[in-house]
Amino acid sequence: MTLAVVFGHFRDRHSEFLTGFLTLLISVGLSFAAGIYLGSVNEVLVLIPGLMVLVTPSINMRGAIAGILTSRLSSAMHLGTFETRFSRNSDLGDNLRSSLILTIIISAALAVFGKLICLLTGTEVIGLVEMIVISVISGTAAGLVVTAVGVLVSLFCYKKQLDLDMVGAPAVTTIGDIVTLPCLVVTAPLVMQLPPVWMGICGIFVLALFVWAVISLIRGTVLMKDILKEGLPLLLPLSLLGIAAGVLYTGKLEALIAAAAVLILMSPFMNGCGSIGGILTSRIGTEMHMGLVDAKLLPQKQVWKHFLENYIYAAVILPLMGIIAHFAAAALGISTPGLLPMLLISIAAGLIVVTVMNLLGYYTAAVTYRVGLDPDNFGVPVVTSSIDLIGATALILVMGILL
Repeated sequence: MTLAVVFGHFRDRHSEFLTGFLTLLISVGLSFAAGIYLGSVNEVLVLIPGLMVLVTPSINMRGAIAGILTSRLSSAMHLGTFETRFSRNSDLGDNLRSSLILTIIISAALAVFGKLICLLTGTEVIGLVEMIVISVISGTAAGLVVTAVGVLVSLFCYKKQLDLDMVGAPAVTTIGDIVTLPCLVVTAPLVMQLPPVWMGICGIFVLALFVWAVISLIRGTVLMKDILKEGLPLLLPLSLLGIAAGVLYTGKLEALIAAAAVLILMSPFMNGCGSIGGILTSRIGTEMHMGLVDAKLLPQKQVWKHFLENYIYAAVILPLMGIIAHFAAAALGISTPGLLPMLLISIAAGLIVVTVMNLLGYYTAAVTYRVGLDPDNFGVPVVTSSIDLIGATALILVMGILL
């Protein structure tokens, strides 16, 4: 009975931390499905030149766009302005429409940026039309699923009075991992095998989607225009980080395939570290809106508490990721450098990334708040986009040292 009372007291005092911890465990566990899938389809990455360039930013942008949605809805819940209406001029409806518009425009931009960077770096890549068709069709399909999940999670948290800041970012980034990669890998071979007539039809369909997005942007409500005015100038340059990470992975593709367990690790690693950073920046943004945290140069005690919680999260999930990636690779007959190297890669690279995410998450929220912008529109996208390049660099750097 005494233990039950003690546990109940701990649970009441640390309910937010436990909610975030449980969400992270679930999201990292589920994201291994994407990691295992990536490890098993490495031949597709080799056969379609430049496809790996789209993998990282496509996954990231799905999570970033849906992360804006859940972060803004969380702030609306905390401020008491949230309503379960999908109509025009409602928080839920306008945020949902803005997410779909962002998804289409950013998907097209990823293809164009990816093609240009591949040409500049001398990376082999497929044609621009094929890149655009693959990116927009797969991105829109995945985006619809991820956005729908973001809305459902938001409504569930609202009904159950859970803190969406602790659930939203991990949920949408995980679904982004699980859904985006299969959509991309399935769409790419199909598009590459299309006869010219069907390629033309797909091109017209993609163009129609893009025109609809632009018209909807122009005719949007005040709230939609505010979201898009801040979202597009942010996400477009941030997408370059993901593409740079994709080019970096492409350059090391042979080494990654030789140690395919690292391919399995990539998705949960990015998901886990990105979710930790997303939780932090979402919470700080909400706390700034509510006047609980000031946007100061030196983080306050409350923020340092959040930093410590992130390291506790990392101390559990980083070794777990290395262990699961190794044994998953062994079970599937995929090459692995061994249990100890996988543990060291996950832990060393993860600690580097989490440290950077702590600082980046806080100062992104603080700077945007101080200049009069909404941290909800900037925090999650900056963190989840930066995790691509920072995570890729950390993984490849640690791999180069240990392997």
